[in-house]
Amino acid sequence: MLSATNFSQQLQFESNAVDDSMDEGGAAPHAKKMMWSIEFEKVSKSFGSHQVLVDLDLQVRPGEKVTLIGPSGSGKTTVLRLAMTLAKPTRGDIRIFGESILFDADKKGLSAAQESRIRRRCGMVFQQYNLFPHLTVLQNLILAPTTVLRQSKAQAVESAMVYLRMVGLQDKARSYPAQLSGGQQQRIAIARALVMKPEILLLDEITSALDPELAGEVLDVVRRVAHESRVSLLIVTHEMRFAREVSDRIAVFDRGSIIEQGVPEKIFTQPENERTRTFLQSVLDH
Repeated sequence: MLSATNFSQQLQFESNAVDDSMDEGGAAPHAKKMMWSIEFEKVSKSFGSHQVLVDLDLQVRPGEKVTLIGPSGSGKTTVLRLAMTLAKPTRGDIRIFGESILFDADKKGLSAAQESRIRRRCGMVFQQYNLFPHLTVLQNLILAPTTVLRQSKAQAVESAMVYLRMVGLQDKARSYPAQLSGGQQQRIAIARALVMKPEILLLDEITSALDPELAGEVLDVVRRVAHESRVSLLIVTHEMRFAREVSDRIAVFDRGSIIEQGVPEKIFTQPENERTRTFLQSVLDH
């Protein structure tokens, strides 16, 4: 079993070389040969007559932490669901490390096997914990590594315990989800996503169902992941203080489009868009 003091080394995910420079507004750099970890190109999504996303262009560098903020219904969660192939865009393309998650080189739809292979590079944590209630915490964590990654049980258990220590719940390995608090269950959900060694981690309002104290425990775990790993984070949250602390870049959504983006300090102290100012005033005053 690995030492608890060494678990942070397990969080060093492989990524392409990163150009750390950013332009003055904080937008991602325009390196000629940049291999984005995730890229949305002119992506639109409609549900019937309701258009949720409108020609979205968004790029995330390897290792970058990007938070999407904006009013409810502005399309933020849809971005994550599209990246995880839980929904298909109406038009446009989405690429994971340069590889389309929609089409092959001949512009034909991907097979289930191709889609699954690409999707494994992403992990997602939802608002609801989605733990299997009939399995222990440890069994929840080793299920995917043993079935999808074909790890041996011993290897999967060793890795699972590393991540349980990371979220501070190694003593709950034999507990069932119903025996845990909501905050503990969400921390287990984060560990379950990380144990698959994703290169991109998608976090969708992971504290929305928790009271402030439990939410703080979960956000502390995400801060640790952000600071100690090279995984790219794409986060949707209404926790503005957290967004400001953990993000390299903030993208502000309104009516299915990014209306402004930049480094947190710029967005929170000198927003250029009036809609951004109105939104921040409404959430920061409460």
